[in-house]
Amino acid sequence: MNEWTSYQLQDFIPFTAEVYFRLLERMGETFWPLHLLTLALGAAALVLALKHRTRLACLLAAPLWAFVAVAFFFQRYAELNWAGGYVGYAFITQAVLLVLMALTGWGVDNEPHATNPPVAIGTAITLFGLILMPLIAPLSGGSWYQAEVFGIHADPTAVTTLGLMLIMLRGFALWIAVIIPALWLVVSGLTLQALDSTGGAVLFAVLAIALIGVVWKSIEAKR
Repeated sequence: MNEWTSYQLQDFIPFTAEVYFRLLERMGETFWPLHLLTLALGAAALVLALKHRTRLACLLAAPLWAFVAVAFFFQRYAELNWAGGYVGYAFITQAVLLVLMALTGWGVDNEPHATNPPVAIGTAITLFGLILMPLIAPLSGGSWYQAEVFGIHADPTAVTTLGLMLIMLRGFALWIAVIIPALWLVVSGLTLQALDSTGGAVLFAVLAIALIGVVWKSIEAKR
């Protein structure tokens, strides 16, 4: 028992901060200028979500989750961490879930958005994932290729999707749809914390705000 208590979070991270951020940079270098397309798809998904075009918005987001699963986790992250492949399958699962929601309309929220605080929270989170997250690395002195972009990197894809789900869904479907993005933010936040990066605190803050929105919306749905 004493041996287990001697371990720290850093002991479970099989790579250094330099290696991890170089991985993010490699993604940026390899797939530029695909970033412009994924950001455009994210912006379109947000507009569609606010216009109650939930099915089409889900259909736009689904292939991006599959792309991140393959390009980021299976082909790159798994080289650093044996668990990367399992996370990749989780991202594939989220892509399939989004397609199913697009085909069935399960859990769609058709209530007016104008006076709905959880929708406002979801919109703010989506905009944070699309616009502000790509700016964090460059503004912190990193390379522009380290900028984490929706549909290319895992963190902004999870953050943006959390926001979109909060706008578009309600009830049990909302809770199911946020599980994988939320769990990834926990894993990524702990990883960044172990690497002494302030990005971990940012992810935890976003996750806490998103969960407040989910609980709020669930309470409103029962009234």
